[in-house]
Amino acid sequence: MNRGTNNSDVFARAGGRSPAEGFSLLEVLAALGILALASSSVLVVIDRCIISAAESTLRMEAFQLAQENLEKVLVSDSVSETVEYGASEKYPDITWQTVIEAFPEPVNGQMWIRAVCSAEYMDSTGQTQTVELEHWITELTDQQAGQLVQQDDLDQLAADQLLRTVADAAQYAGVDSDVIGEWVEKGLVKTEDGAFVKYNLDLFMQSDGSPTAEEKRRQVKSIEELAMSLRTEQEKLNEAEEPEGKGPTGRSKEELEKMDAGEILNLLKQREKWQR
Repeated sequence: MNRGTNNSDVFARAGGRSPAEGFSLLEVLAALGILALASSSVLVVIDRCIISAAESTLRMEAFQLAQENLEKVLVSDSVSETVEYGASEKYPDITWQTVIEAFPEPVNGQMWIRAVCSAEYMDSTGQTQTVELEHWITELTDQQAGQLVQQDDLDQLAADQLLRTVADAAQYAGVDSDVIGEWVEKGLVKTEDGAFVKYNLDLFMQSDGSPTAEEKRRQVKSIEELAMSLRTEQEKLNEAEEPEGKGPTGRSKEELEKMDAGEILNLLKQREKWQR
């Protein structure tokens, strides 16, 4: 006759635990620790996903705001050089700026009007992020470009820069008239009425008569174009200067903004000499 076997005896002989005993406190704490570690990793991933989604939303809103401002410019009947900025009513965390400006096209130096619409917001790390849209609106004639600069400045710049004869150009450059002819064959640009521009001659003088393709593209065909190029250079110098005036020119932004075209031209010449 078979005798019944006690289940607790079986668990005891097998080194196990009977169902009535349950888990020890140490085992429960270990299990909770493992669960906490796993949960914290999941929460970190979720938190990062939420931050990423929020920043993506902000960037999309900034793009929409910049696009709306650009569309307003493009549907306008006329535009003028302006700088406008403000905070968005629709997106309170985003600020915007719209700049309409003249600038020399980098390949051939032709003047254009462009609109630059930007929107800024603060990301989760406290860094400012910018979304910028740019559109070239129209090409300017020399006459239109000249209207952006005061006539007195143009007259003064013309008096300082234009040389009417080959002999005058040769005397300014310190070379023979034949050398000036060689420079013309190499690409020295003159105005429509055949005058030489000191700015263009300087590019050839600084390179011993062999300017690079980039330097040749920097030449101007008129005083109006030179004035606009110098104003663009002035803006670049302003951006490069530090508030304390310890930038590459050693001048403060306030001093640069008060300089006329001739002073900016002299400053650029000095910088070219330092760089060489």
